[in-house]
Formats: sequence, C-alpha cells, structure tokens
Amino acid sequence: MPSLISKIANKISRLYQRAEDFIEEERDFSVSQIFLNATFKRYVTDNVGLLEDLHADLHDDWLRLYATINVKGLHATLSVDLKLIQMEMNKDMQLIVFEQISDTQVVEATFKNIWQKMAAKGFLFFYQKILRRDPLGMILEKFEVITVKDELLYLDLNRWLGKLKSVMDTLTKVHVNHAVLREAELIVSGNVNLMALFNKVDEEDFDDDLEDDVVTPIEQKNEK
Repeated sequence: MPSLISKIANKISRLYQRAEDFIEEERDFSVSQIFLNATFKRYVTDNVGLLEDLHADLHDDWLRLYATINVKGLHATLSVDLKLIQMEMNKDMQLIVFEQISDTQVVEATFKNIWQKMAAKGFLFFYQKILRRDPLGMILEKFEVITVKDELLYLDLNRWLGKLKSVMDTLTKVHVNHAVLREAELIVSGNVNLMALFNKVDEEDFDDDLEDDVVTPIEQKNEK
C-alpha cells in the first residue's frame, strides 16, 4: 500500500508540474493550412446554404480567401485579401476578426442569363468605382455569414460551435488568445485551463501507468 500511494503521489506531482508550467507560460502551436480549411468547411461552408466552398491560402501576415457562392442562378468564385486582426476562442467566445486589404475579385462566374450578368457587373462597378467601397462585407452580412463593424469583418463561430459538445468541452480546457499568419500555417497562442485539465485526466491511461509500475511486478512474482 505505501508503494501504491507513493506511485500515485509521484504521478500527480509530475502531472501538476507539467500543467502548471503550461498554464503560466503562453505557448504557441501551429495549425496547418489544410486543417484550417477543413475546419472552415465543417463549421462554416456546411452550415451556410449559399456557400459551396470557402478556403484560404495563408501567407506571412495575410491570407487570400476564396468563396464560391451559388444563389438565384449566379454561380461565382470570389477572392479577397485579408489581414487577421483578432482570434479568440474559449468556452464563451469563438471569434475571428479580419481587415479587408484588397478589393473583391471575381475569379470566375456563370449567370442565369445576360441580364443577371449585366446586373452583377454593374453592381460591382458601382460599389468599387463610384462609391469607392467593396461590397463583400455587405453581401456576407446580408446572408448572415459575418457582421461588419468599423470596417472590420467579424466571423462569429459560436452559432455553430456552441452547439457541439465535443468542441465546447475542448474550449473549457484551452483558451486561444491570439494568432498570427505565416506561410501555409496559422500560429496560435494560448493557455491551458489547469482545473479543467485535472478534471479531464484520462483515467484509463492513469490505470495503465499504475499497472506497469505496480501490478506487473506482483504478477511476475506470482508466476515464480
């Protein structure tokens, strides 16, 4: 029994030391462009009817976002360059904020008829050349993909992520404070919630360690 208690105490001590170091010091970890785009598909594209595709090419300090839309006979792929301003994710908030740093470009488009084509081109010309504004924010806000405030684009993922227990369970343990863009990757900075980590210790893994340290020698003794 003293040996078992000692093993448990040492296990907890080592776990606490690792977790304590992790929570006190903010750590960085990389999210690949592939994983980020898969996340966009699962949590945004698959939940917004007009979107057929949403993905990004990541570069140092900026990204190029591509969106393919299909609405009322208009099928178009658009691109725009964005700067990441804020990224915060925890159990209460899952928010990404962008600044638009280029005009929206039409990569390709097909139209229901010639009149729709003329109307779309006229609309884009009016906004970009006459009003000196870009219509992307207004369009995405109209279809409830983002909100626009002070000329920044706010992508609030809570309306989709908030319904997913597995995601919310993870976000009780991890708090993403901010992120920066690098070539083909997103560098995320955050902390670990120490208490939530302790509450979620893998009991099976814990038992396996105890079995290796304590039980196996007893079995070997019995076999002799």
